[in-house]
Amino acid sequence: MRIAIRMDDITPDMDWEKFERFKALLDKSGIKPLIGVVPDNRDEKLKKNPKRDDFWQYITRLREDGWVIAMHGLNHLYTTSDGGLFPIGNKSEFADLPFQRQMEMVSEGKSILLANGIETDIFMAPSHSFDKNTIRALKENGFTGITDGFGKAPYKLLGMVFYPISAVRKKSLEDTGDGIVTFVYHANTMNDKDFEALEKLLLSGKAVSYSEFFGAEVQNRSFIGNAVQFLTASAKRMAVNIRRGRG
Repeated sequence: MRIAIRMDDITPDMDWEKFERFKALLDKSGIKPLIGVVPDNRDEKLKKNPKRDDFWQYITRLREDGWVIAMHGLNHLYTTSDGGLFPIGNKSEFADLPFQRQMEMVSEGKSILLANGIETDIFMAPSHSFDKNTIRALKENGFTGITDGFGKAPYKLLGMVFYPISAVRKKSLEDTGDGIVTFVYHANTMNDKDFEALEKLLLSGKAVSYSEFFGAEVQNRSFIGNAVQFLTASAKRMAVNIRRGRG
């Protein structure tokens, strides 16, 4: 199993020390990740440092160096408690909002990125939450891929290509078969143990650049496969809630 790297919550005011520590490990291994850039961050929890004035120029340089950019929502503000089609979490910026509102949000986010020289057709939903209206709005705004779902290869659903994340990291690491999956990281909240685990992964030889997804055969997802994914995501959410004492 090949492991691609995804980093969420990229903003001008993120924890730049941790981001640079993360980047240094990737650079040392020659691995190019996918990063989710929030077009207009208004989430106070993501604001860790003063804004970096050259943020957009820096993101452009990363893209030119082979990093893959995804649009990570619009403001990263949660407006509903709907888990959507992939219900790992209990909150969403998009799911359960009217289609027209989602169209406006997707269009605004894309416009902000384009105004700053960033072009992408990959979407990263905050808290992994999106619904059919999100997918429709994305397609009408020229997006072709979503970094989410469970599986061992990219798959197509509702006219969109999904690039799956790992359901259980330990199983993905132990899997010696063919396939590719994503490990999700949030540099803002990583600790020394998390960085050590990342370094161990990068030294294992299993990590690959995110662009390897684009050379993999895209599978068609059946109704049964989608139902299993929904149930697996729901079970993971329930397990997290139980661990947090909300079960």
